Amino acid sequence: MSRSRFVENPFYILGVRPSCTRAEMEREGQKLLGMLELGLPVAKKYKTPLGDAERTPEMVRQAMAELRDPNRRLLHELWAQLPAEPLADEPASEVRDPNQIGPGPWSDAPSLLGLGAKK
Repeated sequence: MSRSRFVENPFYILGVRPSCTRAEMEREGQKLLGMLELGLPVAKKYKTPLGDAERTPEMVRQAMAELRDPNRRLLHELWAQLPAEPLADEPASEVRDPNQIGPGPWSDAPSLLGLGAKK
């Protein structure tokens, strides 16, 4: 899975959910462009499932262009289903080993699939 699918996702860049309307997306994009033009610190960062990222006016313009195209928007909607904040029980900087069996969102899955410790 590519980190850029989350960090560069237009929905996260604009701070809107996939259920937003085009008008809401446009309004938020224009608001962010104005805030960035004024140099407001609150507009310079945005949240992703992988932690905070830096936002630029070019990124906002590109995000708006991506979400105007219905086919491109659908692709980005698929990747924007996670909440913008990292999971509470897992620090954003910590990368989980995909082969690790243990605590996680589905901690009981390995035992249910018969992958637990053998006796």
